[in-house]
Amino acid sequence: MASVKFDRIFKVYPNGYNALKNFSLTIEDGEFLVLVGPSGCGKSTALRILAGLEEITTGKLWVDEQIVNDQNPQQRNIAMVFQNYALYPHMTVRQNLEFPLRMMQVSAKERQQKIDEAAQKLGLINFLNCKPKQLSGGQRQRVAMGRAIVRDPAVFLMDEPLSNLDAKMRVQIRGEIVQLQKRTQKTTVYVTHDQIEAMTMGERVAVLLAGQLQQVAPPQELYDRPANVFVAGFIGSPAMNIFVTELRPGEDGMLRLRFGSQSLALPQSLRRQYVELEAHLNQPILAGFRPEAFFLPDDSDSSMYPSLQVQLASIESLGHEMLLYFQTSVTKLDVEEGYGELVNKDWLLPKGQPNSIFIARVPASRPLLGDSPIKLGVDLTKLYLFKADGSSIPRIFP
Repeated sequence: MASVKFDRIFKVYPNGYNALKNFSLTIEDGEFLVLVGPSGCGKSTALRILAGLEEITTGKLWVDEQIVNDQNPQQRNIAMVFQNYALYPHMTVRQNLEFPLRMMQVSAKERQQKIDEAAQKLGLINFLNCKPKQLSGGQRQRVAMGRAIVRDPAVFLMDEPLSNLDAKMRVQIRGEIVQLQKRTQKTTVYVTHDQIEAMTMGERVAVLLAGQLQQVAPPQELYDRPANVFVAGFIGSPAMNIFVTELRPGEDGMLRLRFGSQSLALPQSLRRQYVELEAHLNQPILAGFRPEAFFLPDDSDSSMYPSLQVQLASIESLGHEMLLYFQTSVTKLDVEEGYGELVNKDWLLPKGQPNSIFIARVPASRPLLGDSPIKLGVDLTKLYLFKADGSSIPRIFP
């Protein structure tokens, strides 16, 4: 096993494109860490730098407490699993597993032992004499993983290994990868653009945007306590509803959050948690509600939770729950389009008459008609507030 440390790494290509900017990240011995972000964020570049397939412009890369900037891929004891399997089509599964061991000049007896162990772990015992074309996509991916396992590397690298599989197979294989990592206790760095994969697989998840690390934390912490508006909008499915708003003192002394032509009174308990709230009164800020913050109220909820009158646009029934799409006169923010390099205050500028679609996730407890007005309750304990620069307004959780 080995720890990995990216220390203030920049990667600038000859055409001037800056793929990584002051990238610093430490991955602990035996940890399963996932790099996630939209296309072009730098996650695959970071992985290729670790593998030795890309040169570092400036900064230092440490593996097992040694600087490896000048080491070639063969010297780093790192194994990589690619998106396209990269199997030799003319070789059997056994020969594909054996090939890296032959290159390492491992004895025939030890080769046989390592192949049998890997095939047993990955359920490939009955396929050792098959060629790749005779295997399913999931089986091919297992062979690609097995070829990495037999080398007994210090670090596993996986570059979107499930993207070629169908949805059902992805769920199965990602569970197998997690179990395999727990058994081998190998330091593993996994790259994906799928935030559901990231949340279900990683012990910690590092979120990147435009070559910069936005936040690294366990999955639940990313979901509950995002560092900025990009992380808040990127993590979660369906995505958080993020919108431009203001906080204003009401005549009753309560702080009120503007929601189009309506407003929501913040409870005193929430006001105490946001310790810097007074500094952001009467000026544009960003707020967010995850879809599960909304609910269909009954009479007992009316005194406990505020509500909004909204126009229902459409309904998606998912069996045990429904996704309600409703129209509001609120300026909604698309963080992937509007966030830019890190800060883009253009999102706070008026853009004509706003008419946005928000999403609510509710239990499938009652029939509803599309294209009709409804009342939605709002759980304000699930409110997220952000400064104009996109960073979270500090909150002390009880």
